[in-house]
Amino acid sequence: MTDCGCEKAKAELEEYLHREVSDADFLDISEHLAGCDDCSTEHLIGLKLTEKVRTACQEKAPEELRASVLSRLGELQS
Repeated sequence: MTDCGCEKAKAELEEYLHREVSDADFLDISEHLAGCDDCSTEHLIGLKLTEKVRTACQEKAPEELRASVLSRLGELQS
């Protein structure tokens, strides 16, 4: 593989974090991150933000609200 460079690594960082790049691009960006402190720092920040968003989005609606919404959906589908 060849080093893809900072421009590509930064442009595709979000997709890389979510594994939405091709296998070849994933390997190229991984190789670049291993040798570039600047991009590696951005990658670590992206990982932390992604994890925070993931955990913050695990809230659940109160059971009463959930039941009300499901009931209304059932009425609309009838």
